[in-house]
Amino acid sequence: MLRTIRALVDNQAQQRPDAAYLIAPETGRVMSFGELREASRRLAAYLRGEGIRPGAKVALLMHNGYQTCRLFIGAMYGGYCVTPLNLLAQPSQLAYVLEHSDAEIVFVAPDQLERLQLAAAGLAKPPRMVVCDVNAAEFLPATEAGADLPDSPAEEDAALMMYTSGTTGKPKGVVLAQRAVVSGGQFVSAVHELGPADRVMAVLPLYHINAQVVTATAPLVHGGSLVLPNRFSASSFWQTAIGHGCTWINVVPTMIAYLLNGPDLATLGLDGSAIRFCRSASAPLPPAQHLAFERKFGIGIIETMGLTETAAPCFSNPLDPARRKVGSPGPAFGNEAKIIDATGATAPAGTVGEIMVRGANVMSCYYKDPAETARTLEADGWLHTGDLGYMDADGFVFVTGRIKELIIKGGENIAPREIDEALLQHPALLEAAVVGIPDDNYGQEIMACVVLKPDRTCSEAELREYCEGALGSYKTPRLFRFVTELPKGPSGKVQRLKMLEHLAPATREGQR
Repeated sequence: MLRTIRALVDNQAQQRPDAAYLIAPETGRVMSFGELREASRRLAAYLRGEGIRPGAKVALLMHNGYQTCRLFIGAMYGGYCVTPLNLLAQPSQLAYVLEHSDAEIVFVAPDQLERLQLAAAGLAKPPRMVVCDVNAAEFLPATEAGADLPDSPAEEDAALMMYTSGTTGKPKGVVLAQRAVVSGGQFVSAVHELGPADRVMAVLPLYHINAQVVTATAPLVHGGSLVLPNRFSASSFWQTAIGHGCTWINVVPTMIAYLLNGPDLATLGLDGSAIRFCRSASAPLPPAQHLAFERKFGIGIIETMGLTETAAPCFSNPLDPARRKVGSPGPAFGNEAKIIDATGATAPAGTVGEIMVRGANVMSCYYKDPAETARTLEADGWLHTGDLGYMDADGFVFVTGRIKELIIKGGENIAPREIDEALLQHPALLEAAVVGIPDDNYGQEIMACVVLKPDRTCSEAELREYCEGALGSYKTPRLFRFVTELPKGPSGKVQRLKMLEHLAPATREGQR
């Protein structure tokens, strides 16, 4: 079985050199598998010529685009460790990651250069910076025949280092081996039964593990292709996906919420029958939105779950709609999973505990952090996900929340997701999430941050009355904050602990 990115690219380039791998809708450029191999060899030769040894960290600070994807795949092809930088990070966060990662070179989009220079200004050894337009046709010199290409990487070599969001401290560098990244792509291809005729609408940012593995790596396994816009746009999403012949789409719950707030396909004059399924990942999808999307667009949703530490996918609902379970990311696929109780013993079906995962897709370590690696990764390969949930008799996992986000009110454990889902059924709300806040009487109370739909109004009193009817008074939030947006990571996952910034009195926008 193929275990490195180079092996995947070379295999597709040999078998299907002229078949499309990447389509850039803004420019109309198409990159074939043969062109991807040539671009990857060119990048590897360029880096080696610049004195950057294989295994070194190659960072990217770029929006999605034709060149972004070429650099991402090409660096791993050459045996380098790619370190994508979060475009949403503050300069201080960027400075920390640049220094901690030991990045030797950063490919940066022109509009990000000033921010990068500011972040690197105080570093003892700032990395080299190479400016690259994400939509450029080419920016590296042509490689002569027989150019010195680094040796093929081994499957255990580091291919990707992703930094966690760092909501509770300094970001951690998750090191993923070539084997792990490839395994993630293989899992996606197998569970969704993807083949050369399949094309994915890829709108998640390439500095997030989902986009890197699900939409960029999986097509290298099954020979399919991806349509990669510069960014997600709800207003042009369907036109782009259907106009370019996509057979599946890969989104996160936040995107589903925005698409639900827009017109249906009939209103747009579009036929979505060629789209086989919508894949949802990166955060639990509220059942109400799941069912509403399927009704509105006539496209079934396959809910999945993955982590940075598992090279994206570790659970997935089946391709067969009759076997899917709404509210669950599905059973384990491609790896093992179990639920453990507080003692570390395997919990019986239906009992809430910590979700554990083991497989070839699991990370190698946290970079420069052996203590945290030992706490997270057991000696026998089992990974502590930090997620709470239970497994039913059929092996389907149901996620109830994060261990660190669990609300403990008066000694009772309250899963934030239960309250989120209740709030999202209110017709005036576009987004909603809750978090625990300190309370002298109960230990913790509940605060809800909500985003109103455009042209909709709602008062705090109305929301409180609604929650008391749906949840009971004990689980009704004590505080409501009306905000313009929820704090999110690059995948669109709500960062609950950052919501605590709204503890101070907030302007109740949209209230009447």
